[in-house]
Amino acid sequence: MKISFIYILTNKYRTTFYIGVTNDLSKRLVEHAEDLGLVFTKKYQTIDLIYYEEFSDIKQAITREKQLKNWHKEWKLNLIKELNPTLETLEYL
Repeated sequence: MKISFIYILTNKYRTTFYIGVTNDLSKRLVEHAEDLGLVFTKKYQTIDLIYYEEFSDIKQAITREKQLKNWHKEWKLNLIKELNPTLETLEYL
């Protein structure tokens, strides 16, 4: 079974968050960085990876993505800070 991911991107000011789901995180990060077809990413410059989770089932990843998209901004920040307290840009290869 292929691994899937949910991920959270932010801008350089850490004020706007983008939550997505993919089965190829490295490729998806390149697409975001190169503004390939993403209006939100282009508009808000959300290209810094600050959080991600891995799943063995795409359905679980999609469910988690929907859950996080419904969370308040403060809840998202608290989740991110559990694993990335300084909100530094993460590397994923």
